[in-house]
Amino acid sequence: MKITDIRIRKLYVDSKIKAIFSVTFDNAFVVHDVKVVEGPNGLIVAMPSRKRPDGKYCDIFHPISADAREVVSSAIMAAYNEAVAQASQDGVTADVTA
Repeated sequence: MKITDIRIRKLYVDSKIKAIFSVTFDNAFVVHDVKVVEGPNGLIVAMPSRKRPDGKYCDIFHPISADAREVVSSAIMAAYNEAVAQASQDGVTADVTA
C-alpha cells in the first residue's frame, strides 16, 4: 500500500497532542485521528485508538510490520515538520484547525 495523501486536521501549540492527521492509502482507504504526541523520549506517532471497558486503550488501526510502521511514521512526521515550519513562518501562536 502506498500513502497517497496526508492532511493535517489540527495543529496544537501548547498540548501533549501536537497534531491530528488523516492519512489516505492508495486513494482508496482513509484513516482519521492519527496523532503526533509528545512522548517520554520525544515526538511519536500514535495510531487511532479506543478505550476498552477495562480502561486500557487499543489501536483500531496499526501497521503490522516494522517496515510499514516506519513508512507511515516517517511520512506523518515529515508532514508534521512541514506544518510546524509553515505555522512558524505565518506567525501562528494558537491552535490551528485545517
